[in-house]
Amino acid sequence: MTERLHPEFLSMKTILSIFVLALAIFCSSLEVENKLDVYSIATDAGLVSGILVGQDSIKTFMGIPFAAPPVGELRWKAPQPVQPWDGIKDCVENPASAIQNPPVPFFAWSEEFLIPKEPISEDCLYLNVWTGADKSDEKLPVMVWIHGGGFSGGSGTVPLYDGEELAKKGIVVVTINYRLGIFGFLAHPELTAENPDQTSGNYGILDQIAALEWVKKNISAFGGDPENITIAGQSAGALAVNALVVSPKAKGLFHQAIAQSGGMFRGTGLVSGIKGAEERGQELMMGIGVQSMKGLRSISADSLLKIPGRFGPVIDGKVIPGVRETFENSAHSDVPLLTGWNADDNVSFGPEVTPAHFKENAKKLYGGMAGEYLQLFPAENEVELKETQGIIAELNFGLQNYTWAKMQTEKGEKDVYVYYFTRVPPGEPNYGAFHSAEFSYAFHTLNKWNRPFERVDFELEENMSEYWVNFIKTGNPNGKGRPVEWPVFDPKDPMVLELGTNIHVRNIPFWKQMKFLEEFNK
Repeated sequence: MTERLHPEFLSMKTILSIFVLALAIFCSSLEVENKLDVYSIATDAGLVSGILVGQDSIKTFMGIPFAAPPVGELRWKAPQPVQPWDGIKDCVENPASAIQNPPVPFFAWSEEFLIPKEPISEDCLYLNVWTGADKSDEKLPVMVWIHGGGFSGGSGTVPLYDGEELAKKGIVVVTINYRLGIFGFLAHPELTAENPDQTSGNYGILDQIAALEWVKKNISAFGGDPENITIAGQSAGALAVNALVVSPKAKGLFHQAIAQSGGMFRGTGLVSGIKGAEERGQELMMGIGVQSMKGLRSISADSLLKIPGRFGPVIDGKVIPGVRETFENSAHSDVPLLTGWNADDNVSFGPEVTPAHFKENAKKLYGGMAGEYLQLFPAENEVELKETQGIIAELNFGLQNYTWAKMQTEKGEKDVYVYYFTRVPPGEPNYGAFHSAEFSYAFHTLNKWNRPFERVDFELEENMSEYWVNFIKTGNPNGKGRPVEWPVFDPKDPMVLELGTNIHVRNIPFWKQMKFLEEFNK
């Protein structure tokens, strides 16, 4: 029979060995608790699971709910908290895109720019996360991408928005969905009356704010830094970034901003005032013979989708105040800004006009300044007119982003960096450096775009994505290995970084035309 050893008979060496072993086990358990387990990341509503992607083991989570489904009585309501769940929610497949028309390629936008064909649903408030973090305390910088699509289409699961490659570069990428069209931007006096803030029409923007609040609360569990969040977007997504920069409801939710081809400093058909938006809502209800919001909420989503009309952000003084006025009063979120536009950002599908009609319209619009206008925007023949219309269409975007850069510089303290994208993607169809052509280079997703890319494209992709990642990390796009030092924007000597076949610093394009339009629109 073996005699049991009493503690007093243990040698000091044995006691020390047991202590070291126990300490090692304790420290190991702490490390396990802190280590990212892709199958059980804890959010404030419950556990979620994802998948490992690629050799770099990027942890990917698709379809994490950040708000309750905005259906039934929650249609045209501010986003509500997610109902907590038990167990582990699998987040491994594309979530539903916001309800919209089926994706059909057109213009330069092939299927890589479009949402998946399914699922599409009114139940759409989900986000996706890509992270390369191994532990929850890594505090990686975060980019929250807001998709474009004219506030009527798009989603966070567009193939060219895939965040894997950027995650490999040391940031956490989040793409989000938000309500679109009539579901996201309908305003009506009855909706205004039932809202505690006494406003309506900006549900899609409120969704974006709810997503940012979710990121602020939860992104540390994915290895992200809630104190280093960049909001970024292109086209309508850039307008949304502009709205968030001036919104008092978004204060403190982000620390840098990227706006590609879009802003809200000049008139745009996508943005309206609250009074006009409410009147259109009333006309809509009268037109379909519905007497109350209860009746409108009872109509199927598919039927609502068929109602004609354009819907977009509403300048209501609550969610979105006047953009210029907010900057003039230095009441915006003063954060570093990276912004710019494309050489062929000429998305214009208006009716064709003759040189004679163009000149006649110029006289009506510009009065005594028409002569100067026609010198800067000549239209003596069809060739001149076509070139002039391309410049005007490009400046519809360029003037927004230039104005934003100028006002941020004059009314804020944070630096601004402006680019001008000129690379024409190879292959057909050839629409030049078209609207949306740049973001795949910045996302480092040319491998997901079916074009015969050349060495210069892959070099531009690497440099653009590194500039973007540096900005997301530090608020400054410059860093070791970049071919050119990107200068801080100065309105007195406006220089931009041209991103094309070559990367170089140049004068701002169409400066005289831009200054004329800026002066006329004061």
